Amino acid sequence: MTQPKIAVIFYTTYGTNHAIALAAAEAAEAAGAEVRLRRVKETAPMAVVEGQAPWKAQLEKMANIPEVSPDDMEWADGYFFSAPTRYGVVASQMRAFIDTLGGLWSKGKLADKPVTATTSAGNLHGGQETTLISLYTTFMHWGAILVPPGYTAQAVYDAGGNPYGYSAKAGEFDEVGKAAVAHQATRLVEFTKKLVG
Repeated sequence: MTQPKIAVIFYTTYGTNHAIALAAAEAAEAAGAEVRLRRVKETAPMAVVEGQAPWKAQLEKMANIPEVSPDDMEWADGYFFSAPTRYGVVASQMRAFIDTLGGLWSKGKLADKPVTATTSAGNLHGGQETTLISLYTTFMHWGAILVPPGYTAQAVYDAGGNPYGYSAKAGEFDEVGKAAVAHQATRLVEFTKKLVG
């Protein structure tokens, strides 16, 4: 069977979605995928980033992780996205990256690939579900194949029961969350295997 190629693409400000992406990459590799972990470029002014010590420290912590490019999107057979919620939709940094993909989209290079998404917010009702649905709406425009976790494992229920994708309270990614992310990433790999095998 062909080894599926999974791009784990994340944006983070203070580290929650970085931690989610690391857990997803680990689980995807354990499920048999070749994984590229990629971060989305920071678009906030550096004066703003450097004015907040935790934000600056997180950016420095990720300096060794390559920024995602359209080449990574073309390379991958499937995608795992993770980014925070901002006012009920995905953070603008992730949106800015997605908005660079028109060339690939117009050539059908994003179509027929499985995709799943996770998010975080500052509280338990901060727009996580609308964020995930807005991402999935974009992925439908690509012609991608949505692979949400649904209610397919106890880990989903244990982590709060979000059928669209795992969602964390910012700064509170724990072992229960890791199990839910591992299930979601493994499910993505299994679906991808079926398509590339």
